[in-house]
Parts: sequence; structure tokens; C-alpha cells
Amino acid sequence: MNEKHNNFLDQLDKDFAFLLEELKVYSDDQLNRKPSPEQWSVIQVMHHLMLSESLSLKYINKKLSFNPTLKKAGIKARMRLLLLKGYMASPFKAKAPGVISGEQLPEFATFWDTAKRWKQQRQELRQFLSELPKDILNKEVYKHPFAGRMSIDGMLGFFQAHFNRHHKQIQRVLKPMIPVGGNVKV
Repeated sequence: MNEKHNNFLDQLDKDFAFLLEELKVYSDDQLNRKPSPEQWSVIQVMHHLMLSESLSLKYINKKLSFNPTLKKAGIKARMRLLLLKGYMASPFKAKAPGVISGEQLPEFATFWDTAKRWKQQRQELRQFLSELPKDILNKEVYKHPFAGRMSIDGMLGFFQAHFNRHHKQIQRVLKPMIPVGGNVKV
């Protein structure tokens, strides 16, 4: 893993730690409460983000297991990422793929269990990227379901934009709630 990717992961981890600090003052019941039947709870949003990151990593693992011939990521891959980031920053909505929404999201999960699982997943991502051969880092090894093929930079850029988009969603869900003093960490 190069310094750029390490810095990307450090920022993702800082944002994740900030989110946990923000959420730990709410009860599990509050974090599992849906604003409406068709909207996700905070915990479901967290699981959606975790699933997205997890399945991205699984995709790359599977892709590399076939020893594929990969194109070097160029201007088109960067443009796809810019368009994806622009969409993620916009107010427009799109239906999430079924593998990271709907029945894949828990009806109830504890905050600390969710946080622990996500933290472990991030450690696995960091480990995976540290073991990737350097020649893979600038190849189109990642495929976003809507934006298409990108490099590891593109994947990490998507993770950041995706997190930012859903962090705003979480803040909207939390706005009418009154913190209850925090979850007890087990």
C-alpha cells in the first residue's frame, strides 16, 4: 500500500471514529428506530455502508483470483469517479442494489456490535491493501455497480463519498432525537 492509500484509510478511520462519538450518546432503540417504514434506521445505514465496503473487497478478491489482465486506470476511470462523487454530493436519490439494502439490513442490531464489526472490517481492508502488489494499485480492479471500473483510488474515493452522503442521512434521522447519555460499551 502506498502513502496515498494509507492517508485515505486514515481519513476514513477518523470519519468513522467521529461518527461513533456522535452516535454513542443514543440508545440502541433510538439508533434502530426508522423515521418512517420506507426509510432506514441509523443502524441500517451503518450496515448498508459496511456491506458496500465488504462486497467491494470481496469483488476485488474474486477478480484477482482469476489472475485477470487489467487495464491501467486512466482519465476515463478518473472521470467516472468524479461523476460518482458529484452524484454522491447531490440531493438526488437512487435505489441501492438489493445486496446492500432491504432484507440484507438488520431490523435490530446493537450499536457497539455494529461498530466492532465495522472496525474489524476496516482493519481487514487495510491489511488487504497493504498486501496488494504495487502494480495492481493503478489498474481498473474495482467495479462500482453504477459508475463502472476504477482503480483502488477510485474505490477509496467512492467509500469516502458514500460515507459522507450517508453521514448526512444519519444526521437527518438523529435531528429530532434527544440523546439519552450513551450506550454502555461491553
